[in-house]
Amino acid sequence: MKTNSIITIMTKNVVCISPEQYLLDVKHIYEKKKWHHHIPVIKNEALVGMVSLIDFMYHISGAGISDEHKIYKELKVKDIMTQKPFYLTTAATIEDAAKVLAKGYYHAIPILENKKIVGIVSTADIIKFFLEETI
Repeated sequence: MKTNSIITIMTKNVVCISPEQYLLDVKHIYEKKKWHHHIPVIKNEALVGMVSLIDFMYHISGAGISDEHKIYKELKVKDIMTQKPFYLTTAATIEDAAKVLAKGYYHAIPILENKKIVGIVSTADIIKFFLEETI
């Protein structure tokens, strides 16, 4: 497993947001089917933050599902994002990601190449990989 590149299991074509977008945009992303719970935040193509579903839910408490609630149009991504998120590069292995995710501090890891986001790996991706390896 040590030679398995993270590239083989990462989700590519990652949907990212900017720090200046409003929470309404985040809401619309989370409303899509089969969406992972973490959204990378980029500025000038560089990773500057992450928004998790928990970050989002905590800040919209009581807002409901209507797009018209003021919280969705007042708060911006930069107001709720985790700054300076942990990341790995495309040089990482699946084992590298598994060790980080197993500690429980993170549930998704952005993958960078030349300082630009090219993928994301979640705990679910790691579990799926190991299930396929054992079957």
